[in-house]
Amino acid sequence: MSNATATERLRKRFAKWDVDGSGSLEQADFQKEAEQIAQAFGKSPSGKEAAELNDAFASMFRHLAEDAGIGAAGSLTEDDFVRVAQKLMFEDGAESFNRVLGPVMRGIVGLCDKNADGQINRQEFASWLTAVGVDDAQATDAFDRVDTNGNGELTVDELLDAVRQFHFGELDVELLG
Repeated sequence: MSNATATERLRKRFAKWDVDGSGSLEQADFQKEAEQIAQAFGKSPSGKEAAELNDAFASMFRHLAEDAGIGAAGSLTEDDFVRVAQKLMFEDGAESFNRVLGPVMRGIVGLCDKNADGQINRQEFASWLTAVGVDDAQATDAFDRVDTNGNGELTVDELLDAVRQFHFGELDVELLG
């Protein structure tokens, strides 16, 4: 695993989540990201699914802010974000990573899980990746790489593993756009 790859990918993530372009991340940026994701799935930003995703993003921000020592009303600089995200990924372990990112993944799965089985199939996954700007051919290839047990359905755990592997530089499937 390349620390440089993780740093580069986290800096890209920071830039994407800094939706107001202020050069820092506040809870409002995370709320706006949740709204944009919901809208990309054709859901109302004030609907139930969007509210669950918004709560998940708010919880993630609070965790990162607490870890950075700035408090929930504060702002994360890019360096703060990279430092606490790397700590979460590399030092705190998979259980902590899953606890922080799991609600976000479950919220996104809730937006695209048309048959409400708690997993997403190839078509649902393609709609997710299309919503974050990936073309259909790449989405099909990505599904095959993320579906580690080959059963044609993706669980939240498989998706969390894929996000972690992406940031570790082990997988080039960017699930969060």
